[in-house]
Amino acid sequence: MPAFSPGTGLRSQTAGMVVGTGGHAPRGRWARWVPRGSLSVAAAWPGVVLAHASAADHDGIPWTFDAWVTVPLLLALAWFSVGWLRLRARGNGRRRPAQALWFYGGWGVMAAALVSPLHAAGERSFTLHMIEHELLMLVGAPMLVMAHPIGVALWALPGHWRLRLGGLHRLGWFGGSWRLLHAPLPATTLQIVALWGWHAPALFDRALASNGWHIAQHLSFVATALLFWSAMLHARRVRARTGMAVACLFATAIVGGALGALMALSGSPWYQGYRAMGMAPFGLSAVEDQQLAGLLMWVPGGLVHVLAAVLLLARWLREEPPPRRRQDAGRHERDIGAGGDAAKLNSR
Repeated sequence: MPAFSPGTGLRSQTAGMVVGTGGHAPRGRWARWVPRGSLSVAAAWPGVVLAHASAADHDGIPWTFDAWVTVPLLLALAWFSVGWLRLRARGNGRRRPAQALWFYGGWGVMAAALVSPLHAAGERSFTLHMIEHELLMLVGAPMLVMAHPIGVALWALPGHWRLRLGGLHRLGWFGGSWRLLHAPLPATTLQIVALWGWHAPALFDRALASNGWHIAQHLSFVATALLFWSAMLHARRVRARTGMAVACLFATAIVGGALGALMALSGSPWYQGYRAMGMAPFGLSAVEDQQLAGLLMWVPGGLVHVLAAVLLLARWLREEPPPRRRQDAGRHERDIGAGGDAAKLNSR
């Protein structure tokens, strides 16, 4: 079994192992006692990850400054910042400081997941790889959506460009396509397809062995997560879509949790790249590393979607009644008022 060589990464050692799952599948002690063993390790994973990150330089696990990652991150940061400064100069940015906090917080989470030693360590440990994906899809993406960054970013452009891009939603084909993809059900379907598709062994091993495939994996995860959370949060303003959004959040928790449960309960590793590496950084076998990764997708990932569904449902129930009911109530009050005025006139 080849040993991990710091600095070379998993891709250089697993090229040529993408197809096929040859070799004996090791079975760990967790195959029988997954819930007890997994929960005990999962309870301590934040401290383990922080300790691993602090020792990254000593272990030879570097920061990732890939131009395909850092350049888009820096462009997004500069684009939003210029737009925000222009809005502040007009007096608009001071009214909504939370918008900037959401964006910079989400951007920081994305950057930490993609640039810090966590990213390179994910090539050695499936658990760390899963933590990276959870940060991207469950923390960074919803924070960026809460910032409503498109409107701010448009102010970084010249006036005529801003007007043209801001009017794209009025075009028939573009507006129709956006409304279709932005609905809760299509957005949920796209994210589930990306999640299950990229965790199929053939595609996941390709992403481990190829930088290009790895970038494509992360792009699809981030893009579908942004679309998904945008559709869920937009549904708050469209009462007819709120019920569907709640159902989609619960469905995502179930479907994503099912994938995590399959990993956590499996007695053999799914991915040839991690199988070839042997022991994970924390002394876990490939099977145990996969089981812990599956547990993280199953429990914390499911809880995030369930919590979002509960909050959206509570907000929906607290809303004012539909316009027709408000109009009926207004007519009733006017009728009562008219009756009172008539009674006063008769009494005179």
